[in-house]
Amino acid sequence: MSPQDTVKVWDPLVRVFHWSLVLSFTLAYASGEDWKDLHIIAGYTVGSLIAFRLLWGLVGSRHARFSDFVYRPSTVIGYLKQLRSLHAPRYLGHNPAGGAMIVLLLFCLTATVLTGLGLYAADDGSGPLAGLIPLSHAWQDAFEEVHDFFANFTLLLVFAHLAGVAVSSLLHKENLVRAMITGRKPREAE
Repeated sequence: MSPQDTVKVWDPLVRVFHWSLVLSFTLAYASGEDWKDLHIIAGYTVGSLIAFRLLWGLVGSRHARFSDFVYRPSTVIGYLKQLRSLHAPRYLGHNPAGGAMIVLLLFCLTATVLTGLGLYAADDGSGPLAGLIPLSHAWQDAFEEVHDFFANFTLLLVFAHLAGVAVSSLLHKENLVRAMITGRKPREAE
């Protein structure tokens, strides 16, 4: 496919954010309780990436902005119905389901990071919430339970996201993974 047949959709910052988040979340999830220092570093990285993405969602390039991909719930539901019948329209940026998934992932990742910071404070008396949250087993247990829930729910969302990417790629005959690497998508679907 020649460059004339493609259009730039994902800017370099969106792509670096995306793949950095994939790596950081994977490291944080895999390191868990076994490699605490790596887990903490990966968690802080996820938090920093989320902060960047929230800012970039307001001032970034066209398809990076929330205004380009956050739709009303009725639009998302309508799109999912069209998708179920295999007649969903193609979007150059994120489709309504993809936009909803981004919002859900950002929310759950934020909750995972914040509860991780709470756990760090309640368990070790460390981190930015130290002194605000008492050192206690009760607080530690509470934060750990909620932290684990959001980490696991985020992983479930990641699998749903991958399924959505696969379905959209097949439906519209375009490689969305390649688009997130190169930043370019076909000008028109086949």
